[in-house]
Amino acid sequence: MKPVRISCLALAVAALAAPGASQSAGKDKLPQLYIDVATHDMAGMPGGGLGKAAMGLFGKGKVTYGMTRYPGLPGRYMDIALYTGANPAPEAAQAIPSGLRLGKSLPLLPPAPERQATYEGGGSIDGGIADGGDGTARILIYWGCGDSVGKGQPREIRISMKDGKADVSGSMPKGRQSPSKSISPGREYALWPNDRSGKAINDKASLVGEHQVSGPGVPESMRFAIEAAHDFMPAIDVASSGGGSAATKLQWKPVDQATGYFLNAIGQNGDALVMWSSAEMAEPGSGLIDYLPEATVAKWIKEKVLLAPQTTSCSIPAGIFGDGAGMTQMIAYGPEKHMTWPPRPAKAPASWQPEWGLRLRSKSTVMLPAGLGTAGGKGVEDAARPKADPKKLLKGLFGR
Repeated sequence: MKPVRISCLALAVAALAAPGASQSAGKDKLPQLYIDVATHDMAGMPGGGLGKAAMGLFGKGKVTYGMTRYPGLPGRYMDIALYTGANPAPEAAQAIPSGLRLGKSLPLLPPAPERQATYEGGGSIDGGIADGGDGTARILIYWGCGDSVGKGQPREIRISMKDGKADVSGSMPKGRQSPSKSISPGREYALWPNDRSGKAINDKASLVGEHQVSGPGVPESMRFAIEAAHDFMPAIDVASSGGGSAATKLQWKPVDQATGYFLNAIGQNGDALVMWSSAEMAEPGSGLIDYLPEATVAKWIKEKVLLAPQTTSCSIPAGIFGDGAGMTQMIAYGPEKHMTWPPRPAKAPASWQPEWGLRLRSKSTVMLPAGLGTAGGKGVEDAARPKADPKKLLKGLFGR
């Protein structure tokens, strides 16, 4: 029985960059503002080679709603969603500080019906695990930072195809998911970026300062300040060395504002798809490359699912990717800001409701494709690794 062909790159993107689950608007009419900010980076050529290639592929200097969710394109990103209870949402505006370098205010617009489907996200796995005939495929699961494979590893899942029917032995570990859901941006939300305004955010831009939202259904009191602790996080400055028959050593500088870290990697070893994560138990991790509340991060650090913010290194065990390397992804979780106005009184009755609410989330991510050893601009690249062409790499990753 021949091995089943596995489209490893497509599976890697699906597993490493899968967005978290989404939520729709609640039934109440309480105005809510959701702001997600992200700093993404990718190891590659010095001087922003990958970033420039990315802008060429996806539209020079333009961003769209939802890009905070998808790691891989270097830069700073922000998604804003305003809910006021109307459907479709009326146009609104958010006055912003000059440090954001996007003018005096941002227009918030509901998505056009044809645009809404693209905001929903999701993707397909090109190729899958079956090639239309009989065959077998294996998935090997490893976990934990260390130079060598831990006891009881790997966990193996074997898939056999015969006469169009699949027989599966073993089971995929049940992965954790973020309890802090992303917005599913239907027309009840007024969004930024949008078709009218989608300028890319400058690498030196800052959210710090006074913000105010105005428009139909928006209380006049919807104004707030963003402090430095909730600004864009720095890019992760990480260096990678080794690999193949030796452990892959990853070292990084502490990331300002980080509350914890998580890493996972995916690649191929012979006929097997190989997955690894930095957790100290079997954890695929695709659901953890997402925003996490600080309380969840603290809990999962204690449970040894995530790495503490003081951690500055982690090794991928030697030999799990054969003679090659896996595509590695890392996330630094940032703090969340929650507020309501006015603040809830100490002895508020059960019927009390604020005028409006705010949720702001932050994170920093980096991808290290196989063969590329540094990100953040200051690491020391492994000279033995082959250099990759950024345009070919991005086209392969995103199918463009």
